[in-house]
Amino acid sequence: MTTTSQTGPGFTPVPGPAKSEAPATDNRPGPLLALVLAAQFMAVLDVFIVNVAAPTIGTELHASGADLQLVIAGYTITYSVLLITGARLGDRFGHGRVHLAGLALFTTASLACGLAQGAGQLIVFRLVQGAGSAVMIPQVLSLIQRNFTGEARARALGAYSAVIAVGAAAGQVVSGVLVDADLFGTGWRPVFLVNVPVGLALLALGGRVLPARDAAERDRARGLDLPGLLLLGAAVSLLTVPLVLGQEEGWPLWSWTSLAASVLLFALFCAYESGLARRGGAPLIAPRVLRLPGMGLAVFRILAVMAVNGGFLFALTLHIQGGLGYSALRAGLAFAPTAVVFGLVGLTWRRWPASWQRHLSPAGFVLAALAVAGVGLILKDGGDGGAWLYVAYAGVGAGLALGFSPTLTGALAAVRPEDAADASGLLATVAQLGQLTGVAAFGTLFLNRLESLGAPEAYTSARALLACMFALAGTAAVGAVSGLVLRRR
Repeated sequence: MTTTSQTGPGFTPVPGPAKSEAPATDNRPGPLLALVLAAQFMAVLDVFIVNVAAPTIGTELHASGADLQLVIAGYTITYSVLLITGARLGDRFGHGRVHLAGLALFTTASLACGLAQGAGQLIVFRLVQGAGSAVMIPQVLSLIQRNFTGEARARALGAYSAVIAVGAAAGQVVSGVLVDADLFGTGWRPVFLVNVPVGLALLALGGRVLPARDAAERDRARGLDLPGLLLLGAAVSLLTVPLVLGQEEGWPLWSWTSLAASVLLFALFCAYESGLARRGGAPLIAPRVLRLPGMGLAVFRILAVMAVNGGFLFALTLHIQGGLGYSALRAGLAFAPTAVVFGLVGLTWRRWPASWQRHLSPAGFVLAALAVAGVGLILKDGGDGGAWLYVAYAGVGAGLALGFSPTLTGALAAVRPEDAADASGLLATVAQLGQLTGVAAFGTLFLNRLESLGAPEAYTSARALLACMFALAGTAAVGAVSGLVLRRR
């Protein structure tokens, strides 16, 4: 058959899997999707939830600035480094059971974080928590690929996209609520402990709704490619550590050396993987996945849209809390329109007229460019923006959703079930690296511009934000035209 109904903007219909290779559809796909997306939401939430709680953590644990950096960044570092490894583990041992193993590790680490008695303990447990996420999260896309087909798969991927956006915004809101509430005098600890009852409930349900044995079982003979894992892990580590810590440290020499070394190791990784494929081995990412129609364009667009998303949330949070003096809770609630509209568009775009489908992704990037520029212009005088600001926030949510959801759906439409782990690990890693790159690049731009303008008062902060929003708009514009350039090549 031909998967024309699943083809997103910029993707050519390709032959789908043969009947004998069809995904083993679970007889309870609704509960399965709800369970894995709840775990996805919890993991995304934890990327952002600690930011608001950081000052309280620093006071109660007598943590230094460097300690707080590692509490916030440790989760992201191990999460980014181990994502593709987690995907391969699911391919080898079964996505359902590996998802549950990652969820158990994440839940246990969350409990340990909430009970930590010192900054050192909290840093270690955050690293473990990120590792649990990296094992758990790649299985979400793989399970969707193997247990849903056609329009059901498209709807599931739309829900997946919505969860990512809502989790990012909700992390700051939930953190503000929990810290302000100071439940039973526990201060910051509920931002971690809230995961424990949720994780235990998901573990209990997971044994019933996740497939105990799935199609990945037949791939057990496929090796883990340990040299490839080591090369890629080292390359991603050398890239993510300076992106996460470079701004706070003032971009010292080691950060630039680390970035340069990451480029070298990525090149070595590509050369090794190509040689392994030629020798008939099992590379970490199957070359046929990278050669799928539109995969290169999808990787670039996902990188771009997540960079814009990360930079927008980070810079605007700094302005709202630092420049305008809003509370953490009020700052988090400001992002509600963006998150809600992102979720609605992600869930409904497949129902829009068929003649629009190929143009949705570039149109989304254009809309995102106009909306983020609008946010900067509305706030440029240091005011609160009024009602038009919320219209612009909604435009950002709609634009980013159209840039992300059709791209992801189109990329995965061409992926056979046996390549689901490779594709999900690749796209999840790209999304995470895009988020990190956006925070590092646009956060640096905002803070440097703020420093050059003077004290972080409302007006100077607003001018710094305007420069950052225009840079974000330019990045979104590049995403809009990327399809024309890459398709010609």
